Amino acid sequence: MRRMTPVFLSLSALLAASAWAAPAAGAAPRADRPAVVPSGWEKVDATELTHIARNTDARQAPLAAGDDVSTQAEEPELLAMQSLRNDKFVATEKTYPAPNTGVLRARSAEYSGSWEGFSFEWDETTGTYALKSLANDRYVAVEKNLTGSAQNELRARSTSVGGWERFVLYYNESLDRWALQSTLNGLFVAMEDNYTGSLQYVLRARSSAISGWEEFTLYSLEA
Repeated sequence: MRRMTPVFLSLSALLAASAWAAPAAGAAPRADRPAVVPSGWEKVDATELTHIARNTDARQAPLAAGDDVSTQAEEPELLAMQSLRNDKFVATEKTYPAPNTGVLRARSAEYSGSWEGFSFEWDETTGTYALKSLANDRYVAVEKNLTGSAQNELRARSTSVGGWERFVLYYNESLDRWALQSTLNGLFVAMEDNYTGSLQYVLRARSSAISGWEEFTLYSLEA
């Protein structure tokens, strides 16, 4: 198993973070009002993410098929995501049948390989990230047109990047936690802890606030 370290470095010199008391995480996320970014959460661009992930105390070697990865900000960061709600790592369910092939679920007890790995690719023009799954080499999209419990689920199924595949990355320095916001519907990505069946722990862009369900730890992948 590859060794991982949490992505963490003080951003005091980079981000003007303000104090924020985390809201209770016991209530289900809501999507009945416009999303509002709480105080203490700041957008993270490629330079800032690279500065965090490339800190020598947090990252010793990249995961990249035996090749070194440039420290330039435009190079994607290879990361794993762990839900703070259930302490599980996010995996790409590439063997699921349609229409859920490639759906993202926080269901792995540990990082065990490409199923739990993602490339975070920065776009300077839009100021957003695209996430590419290392499991199937597909970009993660928000399935806005699906209905019911699958509506707005995250699925690694796209071969190119458009509005469905764009996300804003947020970081809370005091909590050392991360959140993703879809640019397609403006909502934050939540982990559905209360779901049962094949979509248990599915990730969906459906929350108007960051309240625990939407918080993740990012891990840098090491050789």
